[in-house]
Amino acid sequence: MAQVAAPDGIVRRRLEAAGVRPTRQRVDLARTIFGAGDRHFTAEMIYQETRSIRFAPTLGTIYNTLNEFARCGLLREIAIYDAKLWYDTKTGPHFHFYSEDSEELSDIPDEWLPAIDIPAPDGMRIAAIDVIVRLKKA
Repeated sequence: MAQVAAPDGIVRRRLEAAGVRPTRQRVDLARTIFGAGDRHFTAEMIYQETRSIRFAPTLGTIYNTLNEFARCGLLREIAIYDAKLWYDTKTGPHFHFYSEDSEELSDIPDEWLPAIDIPAPDGMRIAAIDVIVRLKKA
């Protein structure tokens, strides 16, 4: 996926608003991650996309940055059962399809979703409901 140039000022303000210190590498990664709109990706995908950046980050730096972005609410982590960790720029409530054949993650359209009304046990609140519908070719 091609990197879309987002002005550094906008990227820096977004990071600062989330409590993330806007270092050069974080700004570069944020531009790559958020410049293409809502998307699903893995750390390895971002690593491949950032190979052309002048000071390309290591895979370890990418993992650390993604973890920091998720901790601060900029990204949503989605654990798939095959031990692959995905990230989503759309952090609000929504559900996913995961194609096992192509290893692709996508949003389930809102109009396809059933109403889920699950009460939390006493003294608890529901933080999120994660639904992943796993698909295979018929």
